[in-house]
Amino acid sequence: MTASSSSGPSDKPIRLLISDVDGTLVTQDKILTDASRQAVAKLREAKIEFAITSGRPPRGMAMFCQPLALSNPIAAFNGGLFVRPDMSVIQQQTLDAPVAADVVKFLASKRLDVWVYSGNDWFVQDRHGPHVDREEFTVKFPPKVVAKYDPMPPNVAKIVGVSDDQDLVASTEAEARHQFGDHASIARSQPYYLDVTHPNANKGSVVRYLSGTMGIPTDQIATIGDMPNDVLMFALSGLSIAMGNASTEVQRAARRVTASNEQDGFAKAVERFILAH
Repeated sequence: MTASSSSGPSDKPIRLLISDVDGTLVTQDKILTDASRQAVAKLREAKIEFAITSGRPPRGMAMFCQPLALSNPIAAFNGGLFVRPDMSVIQQQTLDAPVAADVVKFLASKRLDVWVYSGNDWFVQDRHGPHVDREEFTVKFPPKVVAKYDPMPPNVAKIVGVSDDQDLVASTEAEARHQFGDHASIARSQPYYLDVTHPNANKGSVVRYLSGTMGIPTDQIATIGDMPNDVLMFALSGLSIAMGNASTEVQRAARRVTASNEQDGFAKAVERFILAH
């Protein structure tokens, strides 16, 4: 079966696994399980490379470097910022300042809370807004509270629209793509988060970047994730795996489906779909 087939994985051996983080590598409580750590160790023993990508800022991914012995570039902000495991910057892609300002106004007009990420800083307007406490627990650092985004922080890597009205987030995604699609990459990283990044900062670009820098053809790369923003990396990899907790839409975009992140779906996918072949 060829790599282009939608019904099965590539015949070629997998040399790199790229994993999403939230909803995939960790549980709903953001716990990296022993099974996940052991699965990554087994990949290393099998001489298969491992890398992570997420909408998180780089500081929010640093906690995985030691337990997973990460050595490859880490793709933060959905590929907007690549860093080494020591958090030194390799490459950064930021939104044009006028675009960032317009996106903030647009999301606010839709009654979404707006977060802005610039460098190592995370800005919010409402310290107790939806998911702020949860995000702080996840990334392990607090936001900076501002009264307004005027002036905008420099070098904005990511803007997030936040709401517990998931239908609103989905409809806003469609409108934002229509309005800003030529100038930004727009996708939901969670049902309640709408991420806006540089047009080349998406998980498909992460596959291309790691393929080029590591010298591994895309048909020898496996990807695993759970959200719509993972579908772009599915499309470019030889083997794509959706989590059991992913939506039907995301599962249909992948070649394989594993168990949920509450059932060690990441570790099971490594065993069944990568190491077994």
